[in-house]
Amino acid sequence: MWSSVIYIVGYATLSYAWLPIAQDESVFRDRDLPQAPLGPQDDENATMRWLPTSGKIRGVNLGSQFIMEPWMANDEWNKMGCEGQQSEFDCVNKLGQAQADSVWATHWATWTTKDDIAKMQSYGLNAIRIPVGYWMREDLVYSDSEHFPKGGLAYLEKICGWASDAGFYIIIDLHGAPGAQISNNADTGQVKLWTASNARSDDADQYERAYKFLEWMTNIVHTNKNYRNVGMLEVVNEPQQGGNSNTDSMRRTYYPTAWKRIRAAEDKLKISQNNRLHIQMMNTKWGSGDPHQYLTDDYFAAYDDHRYLKWSNDNGINSPGTGQTPAAYLRESCNDDRGGNWPTIVGEWSLSVADNLEWNNAAFAPPDAHVDWFKKWFAAQIIAYEKQDGWIFWSWKADWIGGKNDWRWSYE
Repeated sequence: MWSSVIYIVGYATLSYAWLPIAQDESVFRDRDLPQAPLGPQDDENATMRWLPTSGKIRGVNLGSQFIMEPWMANDEWNKMGCEGQQSEFDCVNKLGQAQADSVWATHWATWTTKDDIAKMQSYGLNAIRIPVGYWMREDLVYSDSEHFPKGGLAYLEKICGWASDAGFYIIIDLHGAPGAQISNNADTGQVKLWTASNARSDDADQYERAYKFLEWMTNIVHTNKNYRNVGMLEVVNEPQQGGNSNTDSMRRTYYPTAWKRIRAAEDKLKISQNNRLHIQMMNTKWGSGDPHQYLTDDYFAAYDDHRYLKWSNDNGINSPGTGQTPAAYLRESCNDDRGGNWPTIVGEWSLSVADNLEWNNAAFAPPDAHVDWFKKWFAAQIIAYEKQDGWIFWSWKADWIGGKNDWRWSYE
């Protein structure tokens, strides 16, 4: 244990390239990525479809850019006129379509800007993950019963263009699935539940709408040069957990069919094998079973691991009496093994500790009084996650979480 702590203390002084302070961005500039033409596009449009062959993914999520999560963007949410509403669905229903489209356009244009991308680059980051909802493809929305803002695609194109110009690797994540992939969670954009059987009569099932979204996004990625650095498409974020009919259906039906529909779209465009998208699924550690179980092809498969120690009790990290200490958190991260499905990127993590500790425990709060410890914990986590293919912090930006401006959730 002591040797690990000594190593972390030393590493914390070397990890400046990934901490938000001024440094030489050339540290991560040369990633030795294979270059190949984009198929239907002109050869002059270089692409970064492949995972980095040298170095690691080191990036940030654009949380609340295209799917608002009120808990992490409280000021923005209220400014948009959404105070008291649970989700995007609810706020758009409240405001009406025209007003919602107007306020969301302002949000999309200002939450993540070209200057943000430049700042990320100056911090030495090399990747972004962009959570989106299926309603970005507007013809998939049930106009008589679903309520979402319109016009987001133009802003996604801008952000991908800026990020591609900056040399970033880009992951697009289906964060909000048709009907919502988990119940009572506004982070999906709506408070419902997504299954193969809760469809309406005018659509075969919710899965089918998801497949159509993935096909559509695949076509855009391969035919629009602004998306030239999108190398990965995640087929669904954080689905239901546990062993049940829904998770079994997801592994048995949704994952293999989503895979086939994406590859069929690429075949239609005559995309070469080495220029295909990585298709990403939540890994076995997420708790929905092994996503690889029913796949018959895994060429350019990828896996997503979310590691929030604030909600974990692995090795008693948050057990009263023995856990919930700085030493317990540091020890867990020093010994953390996120291996399993390969390749895995730790696609979400933060510096937030358990809810009862965040602001009420003098060992962790206020965070500004414990910056040195948080630097060590940051270093411990990235050491663990870079044993895999890298990491993507949640999130780039946040404002006024629980009435406080909490940088433990904001890489900016």
